[in-house]
Amino acid sequence: MSDDPVILRAVTEDDLPVLERFLTDPEATGPFQWMGWSDPGRWRRRWLQDGLLNDEGGQLMVVTGADRLGFVAWRKVMTSRSSYCWNIGAQLLPEGRGRGVGTQAQRLLSRYLFAHTPVIRLEADTETENIAEQRALEKSGFTREGVLRSTVFRNGRWRDVVRYSVLREDIASDEPRSVGRPLARGGQTA
Repeated sequence: MSDDPVILRAVTEDDLPVLERFLTDPEATGPFQWMGWSDPGRWRRRWLQDGLLNDEGGQLMVVTGADRLGFVAWRKVMTSRSSYCWNIGAQLLPEGRGRGVGTQAQRLLSRYLFAHTPVIRLEADTETENIAEQRALEKSGFTREGVLRSTVFRNGRWRDVVRYSVLREDIASDEPRSVGRPLARGGQTA
């Protein structure tokens, strides 16, 4: 893995095979994210439709130098008839884990979403057994809110998850410096 800083950038067509690995390779996905075989073509269909960026959420690649290490994602969660928050997550390949990349990527995504959308709250959920992700969220500025019982079905049984959140006021108002501008498909990033 490169010693370059972690950046987030728009998904390009060349990135689609990396994303497809998360739907077809249990080893790449890791023990907490493998939910069984899934249609790898869905990434390409969505990318062709909107570049994996729309008003309901999106995906950005997590990159250091030329190394594509995974992605971050966010999706809209309606909290009332007229308000919403984002639920965020990160998925890294094995070579990106255990090195602080997930912490940096989630911190960058939080700053990006607060800078470019009007939400006041971000949420993240992870299984109670996923201690590494809980640490990454806490280092990223998220606060543990509680346990949601029997929320995720994985590997034959229901799992409890821990809910975390961060509020706009919790994050320093620094401009995100390491987030590439998500441009149209195939576009370059800043």
